[in-house]
Amino acid sequence: MTDVAAVADVIRSADSLALACHHHPDGDALGSMLAMHLLCEANGKPSVASWPDPFVVGPHYEFLPGLDRCTPPTEFPSDPPVLMTFDLGSRERLGSLAGVVDRVRDADGSVVVLDHHPDNQRFGTHNLVQTDVAATAVIVRRIADELGWPLTRDVALCLYVGLVTDTGRFQYPNTTPDVFHLAEELANYDLDIADVTRELFEKHRFQYVQLISMALARAELDQEHKFVCAWLTAGDLERYGVAFDETEGFIDHLRCCAEAEVSCVLKEAPDEGLRVSLRSTGPVDVGAIAIQLGGGGHAFMSGFVSPVGIQETISQIQSCLDVQASR
Repeated sequence: MTDVAAVADVIRSADSLALACHHHPDGDALGSMLAMHLLCEANGKPSVASWPDPFVVGPHYEFLPGLDRCTPPTEFPSDPPVLMTFDLGSRERLGSLAGVVDRVRDADGSVVVLDHHPDNQRFGTHNLVQTDVAATAVIVRRIADELGWPLTRDVALCLYVGLVTDTGRFQYPNTTPDVFHLAEELANYDLDIADVTRELFEKHRFQYVQLISMALARAELDQEHKFVCAWLTAGDLERYGVAFDETEGFIDHLRCCAEAEVSCVLKEAPDEGLRVSLRSTGPVDVGAIAIQLGGGGHAFMSGFVSPVGIQETISQIQSCLDVQASR
């Protein structure tokens, strides 16, 4: 079993590190990877950082330090001595970079997996998977401490973004006293919490507001299953001029529905199929539903990619809800 000390030893002995997170990276994937990238830079450890195409982030993450020093996936090392992945449970979530995992392993290199998802497939040579922490950013903080690498303001900002996004602004069940202790430590690095909050959650283009108002108007509430859902098609995104990655926070608008314990957003990603996000505010384990439908995640927050259409996918989720209710 890999622990923090073992990962720190890999980092110490490595000449360089290749860092990667999943496609369409969220706040924890980006925040934890960028924090490690900046830590390496500050401590003289060469590193490259990337994620698979599309090599873009949502506009709410564009303020993150270190983004300008990331490497496009086409320029990512094909067989680095050490590959470190962040916040992903399977090699497939690396998309076009997934083959790097196999080449590193074939060359007897190190694949270090840092994650907190309970369904992690432990595809690395070193799997530091701590399911009891709120975010992968917590693990990166522990590694920095083990290495004796001090935090900087930019590193603290990236770690805070990972923490605040994966706890849903400190609203999800994974918000523990330890989460608040770490948030306090990071905030002490002169972080402007109000400004960060606005950048992440409250600042949107008018086109996005129009798109979301349209999608909310056609949302459906299934009172029998205490289930609310809404969807965005590729045509919707094109009509309003909104990029797919700009819509990450849409589900938060549905999650506040008092009549529903499970909320769902279905979004057509260009050339990728139907991406589905699930949230639970009650006893329903949406992680189990996502796993059954080919994805994964936590009991209160999960997702999957559906090979079928919107209405058929909604029906599949409702069937899964029936199964859970019958147990």
